[in-house]
Amino acid sequence: MTATTQSFQHTLQDITATAALGKELGRIAQQGDVILLHGDLGVGKTTLTQFIAQGLEVPADQYVSSPSFALMHEYPGRLPLFHMDCYRLTGEEDIEGAGLADYIGGPGLTIIEWPDRLGSLRPQERLDLFLEAIDETTRTCVLQPHGAAWCSRIAALSNSSAEQR
Repeated sequence: MTATTQSFQHTLQDITATAALGKELGRIAQQGDVILLHGDLGVGKTTLTQFIAQGLEVPADQYVSSPSFALMHEYPGRLPLFHMDCYRLTGEEDIEGAGLADYIGGPGLTIIEWPDRLGSLRPQERLDLFLEAIDETTRTCVLQPHGAAWCSRIAALSNSSAEQR
């Protein structure tokens, strides 16, 4: 198992800060990447995914919406975006039964909301992103990279963010 070397915390003061982080995550995403979004209902997981999609150059006419009922939405972009929501699933058997496991680590970027349902399907190489509401507009965002590729990209992203402050 790949150990996490470090976590990086960001305070997202408003939607502009959320947009900047999401777009940068989309720009640095590589084929086969997986981002696991953790957080309570309404904390902004789908909103962040919308900004990641912009960074991936998903066309503006492709509205990124919550896949809660469809389980997965696919969007074209610089890389295909596979946006999954496992909220209504009970575990890895449901995920495999729905055919979602085939997309994890596939030919694009896979973003998964409610990843606690993944069980052993959780990839070793991934970015765990934890969102927590501080107030109506402010969020704490903890980025926890797993694997060498994510560790170096998130460290570089966090260092450039710190320099811009």
